[in-house]
Parts: sequence; C-alpha cells; structure tokens
Amino acid sequence: MTTIRKAEPRDLNAVNRLLRQVLKIHHDGRPDLFNETGKKYTDAELLAIFAHPDTPVFVYEKDGVVQGYAFCALQRQGSGSLRELTTLYVDDICVDADARGQHVGTALFQHVKAFARERGCYNVTLHVWDCNPGARAFYESMGLHPQFTSMELICEQAL
Repeated sequence: MTTIRKAEPRDLNAVNRLLRQVLKIHHDGRPDLFNETGKKYTDAELLAIFAHPDTPVFVYEKDGVVQGYAFCALQRQGSGSLRELTTLYVDDICVDADARGQHVGTALFQHVKAFARERGCYNVTLHVWDCNPGARAFYESMGLHPQFTSMELICEQAL
C-alpha cells in the first residue's frame, strides 16, 4: 500500500537517509559549494520543520518504507511593488535511488500542487541546480517554467 502523508518524528531516519542522497548529487555536481558529508539540518531542526504548519514535509511511503519526500514552505509576499500573494516554495524533493522511475516524484509533486491549491497559493516555486539536469527535466515535465535566472561569477581568488 502507498500513501503520501505529512512527515512525523518516526520518519527522521528515513528523511536523513534521503537527505544524504541529495547531498551526494549536489556534491558530485558542485564540489566547490557542497561538502561531501554533513547534514543540511540537525535532527532537532528537522523535528521543528516537521511540526511547523508553514513548513510541511510530505513523505511517500510504500509498504511501510519511506521512498521519497517533498520539503515545502508557505511564503507570503506583498510589499512595495510586489502583489500580496502566497507561494508554496518546494525546498527539496527527493526520491530514493532504488525507487526512481516508479512515479514516486510525480505522485509527490501532484500532492504538493493539490496542497498549494487547498491553501489558496498563487503558485508553486522551486530552485533547481544546473548540475542536476535530471531534476530540471523532471520539473519541466511537471509543467514548471523558469521564473527568473540566478547567475554567478566565481572569483579567481576563491578558487
């Protein structure tokens, strides 16, 4: 049986396992920015994220095993020249390497879109690293389009 639900404290180890997979992808693509080992969040930070209503984390579970997650954050804007609206920002989606190609990511993203609509969000946004073309292709297949482009220049002295 499969289900998508909000992450709970019992999911801590599974989420940490998937976060390590994401770190490896990012480190392989940009070792100048991402450490080879480490954690994006401490366990205490993860538990706080799980508990906060504005930072839902959804897990895809099949037969009692977490095979993917989607970290989200409700963001509100509206000052100066920006219209007032709520965005659901997807901070991270990960599908376990052993479950890729089984439509886990699609199911998670469909769940995220439904959640955003239920909350009255104007849009769903995310960032994707250029060093991860598979993720970019996936997001494009889900109907996402570039909203803006972030560019960088690496200073020679930093090399």
